[in-house]
Amino acid sequence: MLVTANYQMSYDRVRSVLAGRNVWLLVLETYGINVWCAAGKGTFGTEELVRRIGATGLARAVHHRRLILPILGAPGVAAHKVTKQTGFTIRYATLRAGDLPEYLDNGLVTTPAMRELTFTMRERLALIPVELVQALKPTALVAAALFLLAAVWVGPAQGLRAVYAYLGAVGAGAALAPLLLPWLPGRSFAGKGLWTGLLWSTAFYLLTRGQGWSSSATAAAFLALPAVSAFYALNFTGCTTYTSRSGVRKEMRIAIPAMGCALLVSLLLVLAGQFLS
Repeated sequence: MLVTANYQMSYDRVRSVLAGRNVWLLVLETYGINVWCAAGKGTFGTEELVRRIGATGLARAVHHRRLILPILGAPGVAAHKVTKQTGFTIRYATLRAGDLPEYLDNGLVTTPAMRELTFTMRERLALIPVELVQALKPTALVAAALFLLAAVWVGPAQGLRAVYAYLGAVGAGAALAPLLLPWLPGRSFAGKGLWTGLLWSTAFYLLTRGQGWSSSATAAAFLALPAVSAFYALNFTGCTTYTSRSGVRKEMRIAIPAMGCALLVSLLLVLAGQFLS
């Protein structure tokens, strides 16, 4: 009896790798969230597992009392509590669904390779299109607003420059940060995005040769663009298994206010530069 979430990709993957095998699936209600995220949120957890065992009449459907869970579900499930309340014992199988056939054929033995989750360049590349698609609508709205404001205030050319700068900052956080993840300094995802944002700010300044950049505009750009990049890089903090739930919350408590302050100060610098020029 294997336990999984009702996240369609997870459910379909488990079913496909176990096709032709005499196994049962107990699917928990995680509201369409994958096992790892649902375990952190608590929906793939002790209470839901106990409830689902009772709701399905599982004790009457099978003779054994053993459940096999994905390793990534462990943070949400207190195995001893499940056993105490239902009589079912829990074993944690593998990280990847693709390893389940080997696990079952190997006498329910988890090898070291089944416990290790990689985050290679190829795997990080797979995340980038998803992140860019999700960012498409808000990015388009912000870019349009930037262009209109800058075009009305200082002219269409500066409006286009503001759009290019913003789009580059989004790309620096959503694409460059995950690609360079192992080599960027620090442990914080927002901090890593800050570095790629600074790289882009410097590159953009050099590409434009600093033409039309007042001191206040330059300072504003070097505050705002890294903040945008850090925001999009921060989204990846929930895409890896080496960031805990408490770690995500701690990083957000520090990073989000810092980004807001950077954007506010950059806006004030732009306004001051315009009124003093």
